[in-house]
Amino acid sequence: MEMKAGLQLRMLQTQKLVMTPQLQQALRFLQMPTLELQQVLKQEIMTNPVLEEVDELTDSEEETEQERVETEEATPDRKDGEEPSEGEKLDDAQSEVDWDEYFHSPSDYNYKVEQEHHDDTYERVLSTTVHLSEHLLSQLRMTAKSDDLQLIGEFLIGSLDERGFLTITFEEAAESLFKEHGVRFETDQMEEALFLIQSFEPAGVGARDLRECLLLQFEAECDTESLAYQIVRFHFDDFVENKYADIARKLKTTPKGIQEAAKEIGHLNPRPGLLYTDEDPRYITPDLIVDRVDDEFVVYLNDHNVPRLRISRAYEKYMTNGTNTDPETKEYIKGKLNAAAQLINTIERRRRTMVKVMKAIVENQIDFFEHGIRFLKPMTLQQVADQIGMHESTVSRVTSAKYVQTPRGVFELKFFFSSSIRSDSGEDVSAKRVKDRVNELVENEDKKRPLSDQKIVEQLKGEGLIIARRTVAKYREQMGILSARYRKKF
Repeated sequence: MEMKAGLQLRMLQTQKLVMTPQLQQALRFLQMPTLELQQVLKQEIMTNPVLEEVDELTDSEEETEQERVETEEATPDRKDGEEPSEGEKLDDAQSEVDWDEYFHSPSDYNYKVEQEHHDDTYERVLSTTVHLSEHLLSQLRMTAKSDDLQLIGEFLIGSLDERGFLTITFEEAAESLFKEHGVRFETDQMEEALFLIQSFEPAGVGARDLRECLLLQFEAECDTESLAYQIVRFHFDDFVENKYADIARKLKTTPKGIQEAAKEIGHLNPRPGLLYTDEDPRYITPDLIVDRVDDEFVVYLNDHNVPRLRISRAYEKYMTNGTNTDPETKEYIKGKLNAAAQLINTIERRRRTMVKVMKAIVENQIDFFEHGIRFLKPMTLQQVADQIGMHESTVSRVTSAKYVQTPRGVFELKFFFSSSIRSDSGEDVSAKRVKDRVNELVENEDKKRPLSDQKIVEQLKGEGLIIARRTVAKYREQMGILSARYRKKF
């Protein structure tokens, strides 16, 4: 069989989506929350010299003065019938370039925002966050009586988790210290160091489990004779299982007395280390605002802190005043102009898309905005996408990690989307509405005889909501509601 090398030409037409850099930028900006977008745009202003931020206060005055100066400069003093000079001919030739493609008015891309003026006359104070390890180490340096105790204490503090609990055994700590420092420490030295750490603030830090953490807090308050202390020290397992009657019999008291002691235990901090968390507090800034004006709800973006961009007039003059600019410089500026125009257009498309999606949500959930969560309807991303003529993934990006401020509070946009539960009338009911009803039933139940999951199912069925017992249990766990056994009060 003879084998030959050949060259064949085949033409195959296929359709596929190409993710251009412009499309990637548009999708990335669409998914960004407003605060993140604000930082990105400020970075863009620093890296692209063609972009500049509009100053709302002085912009209108500068535009009027600029137009007057340009009008005077554009009118040469020439006698009637006099031919234009060679320089003027060159200016006219270069002015044939359609720079309007780049230099639009900022109002074409963005919108005017009313600026709020605040009198910042108060003193600004720099605040710092003290982390748990720093707080404990400062106490260790003042109380450690030897270098060995200092060394062991530093290692144990470094082994605490975010709750303030010790996560390793003495044997593991001794082995790690031996490998690192070549010194073998005894168990009693480890216990001494841990006992010292457990005497530090906050009370309960350095515990090895929840029971020890609670006992340390009782001891810090010198409250070792109370019923609550006795429960935690000698009957903690029964307490966790809510066996109040058994504990009462063993301690020769009443279940109601045990219940009162349980309230005292509930005031203790099960995670003392979180008082000195390493994480900064997370503040929510709504991306959208829904306000009620007369009898309708109005949607607008909460992006007054987002820089409003435009093309720098300095570069507009540079490209249109007829100066002899080398081709390389012109090509560089042209690239920056294209990038700036694309960025401004992308931000404007993001604005329109977000407002359009939120308007569709308000339209579908108008009963919620009028009357509350009991009237929240089931809704899907695809439903909104079909309504506004966009792809489901676009709606998903708009609603991802974004919040809206409404007359009924601040909600994540994903809150308005939920699955449905069938009622006996054939109407679909939002799962969030069912959760709210379950929570309401639990709050209003007889605490001496709390409702079981089956009882809740029966009550919901009487209201026309068909739901399985396991679904009620799942919703109850998602909302952090204990089972009937643990909700019982004596």
